[in-house]
Amino acid sequence: MKRSKKLLALVLSAAMIAATAAGCSTGAATSTAESKAAESAAPAQSSNKQLVIGLSMNTQTNPFFVSVKEGAQKGAEELGAKLVVTDAQNDASTQMKDVENLITQKPDLIIIDPADSDAIVSAIQEANDAKIPVITIDRAAKGGEVVSHMGFNAIKAGGLEGQFIADTLKGKGNVVEIQGIMGTNVAQDRSKGFNDVIAKYPDIKKVATQSADFDRAKAMKVMENILQANKDIQAVYAANDEMALGCLEAIEAAGRTKDIVLVGNDCLDDTMKAIKEDKMKATINEPPYFLGKNAVQTAVKYLKGEKVEKSVILESTLVTKENVDSVKTRD
Repeated sequence: MKRSKKLLALVLSAAMIAATAAGCSTGAATSTAESKAAESAAPAQSSNKQLVIGLSMNTQTNPFFVSVKEGAQKGAEELGAKLVVTDAQNDASTQMKDVENLITQKPDLIIIDPADSDAIVSAIQEANDAKIPVITIDRAAKGGEVVSHMGFNAIKAGGLEGQFIADTLKGKGNVVEIQGIMGTNVAQDRSKGFNDVIAKYPDIKKVATQSADFDRAKAMKVMENILQANKDIQAVYAANDEMALGCLEAIEAAGRTKDIVLVGNDCLDDTMKAIKEDKMKATINEPPYFLGKNAVQTAVKYLKGEKVEKSVILESTLVTKENVDSVKTRD
């Protein structure tokens, strides 16, 4: 009987040891699998989870930025992501609140098109503190941590337009520069590129330089005043197409369309039409639609743990009547 009890105790003990070992083995396997999953998906995202991307736009009254949003929406639709869009109405303090509201919604990433390159820094830093990655587009921020900035070479764009004017005028004439929002790096760089080229031609004189804040209506009023003060103008460089189109209204009203070489930047649909009709001479192909679409594609790529470039510079090319029909601005 005692022998029987001892045998039973030994069997039970062995069973308990086996069960304990099996339990430890299962726990170790689970821990290793979780570790590998985390290592292969940084930042970690569930394959079944719909990605949510915030898009803080500086404005939606300017056709350029409307096209940026449309491209972003198309990119999100194709990739199955949810896009939450805000409109700062060209106000830096409003954009700060927009980004703060997006942060409270805990999106996977926020794309920001800054209204002001300096003012947006604190908003980006708040997103950094909340561990929400940020991508900036078009206008770069002057601080804060971003995983990528996507835009165009604004110095190159201004230089291309400056060279086009210099060549068209054969190195001699009076020109006007209509600047954008000078608190943004885009306006500063387009102006620099333009002026760096014009400075090489001593017989080209700038008779007026004024900001119209990238706005069509403001540009029309500014151009009206400049035309009244200057009867001898051969060319006008507007830092974006919206301002160029505003200038065109003033130039047409003054009956001076044939006398003035007018150029812009951005490749908006209305500009393309004006070039075909010979009312404008050139613009720069920087289609906003693809800027928005590429930004979302880059965001999703990053969130899937793939490497993205810190700075993505999209191609800029000169558009004139010779090549306007071959330029693609959307898909």
